[in-house]
Amino acid sequence: MTIELTPQDFLAHADALSITEEELVDELTWPYSAEAAPTAPEPREPERSLTVTWEDPLVGLPLRRRMSGREYLDRIVRGQIPPPPIAKLLEIDVVEIGDGRATFEGTPGEQHYNPIGVVHGGYVTTLLDSAMGCAVETLQSAGTGYTTLELKVNFTRPLTVDTGRVLAEGVVVHAGSRVATAEARLISARTGKLLAHGTSTLLILGDSAH
Repeated sequence: MTIELTPQDFLAHADALSITEEELVDELTWPYSAEAAPTAPEPREPERSLTVTWEDPLVGLPLRRRMSGREYLDRIVRGQIPPPPIAKLLEIDVVEIGDGRATFEGTPGEQHYNPIGVVHGGYVTTLLDSAMGCAVETLQSAGTGYTTLELKVNFTRPLTVDTGRVLAEGVVVHAGSRVATAEARLISARTGKLLAHGTSTLLILGDSAH
C-alpha cells in the first residue's frame, strides 16, 4: 500500500499541527511507502581458507624397504624424506623418536573444528594413532611394517584454538612377532594437562611375522 499526498495537503496539515521547520524537513525526507526502506546488507566476515601442498607419498617407500623403521622415521624428522600428506593436511609433525617411543606435535586451528565449536575428535585420534603406530615402527627391521588392528581413545578435555600446541607421546607396551600393543597420551605443551589418552593393537607385517 502506498500513501500519496499533494504538496498543498501536506503543508496545510503541517500548519494545522504546528510542525516546526526541522520536523518538516524530517517529514519530507521520510519514505511515504508503507513498505520498509531497504537496509544495507550486514558486512560479512572474510572467508577462511587453507592451502595444502605435499610431495609424492610413495617416494620414500623404496628406502623404507632397505632400512629399519627407526632409521626411516629419523630421516623424516630431519627433513630428508618428505612427511606423509596427512601430516601436511592436519599440520602435525613427528618431533622425537626413540626405541619403542615416538612424539608428535600439533596446534589445533579453526579448520579442525566440528559443528559444536570444538576440535573434532578425529584430530585427537589421528595424533594418538600416529604416535602409537610410529612407536611400534621404531622397532621394525628392514622389510617389515605394521598396521593398526584396534584403536581406543578416551577424551578427557576439549581442544580449541586457545589450547595451543599439543604433544602426543606414544610408547610400545608389548612388541611381539605378530602383534604389538601401544599406548599414548595427548597433553597440552603449555600446561601439561592430559587432554586424551588411548591404546592400540597393531599387526606386524613382513619378514618378522612368522
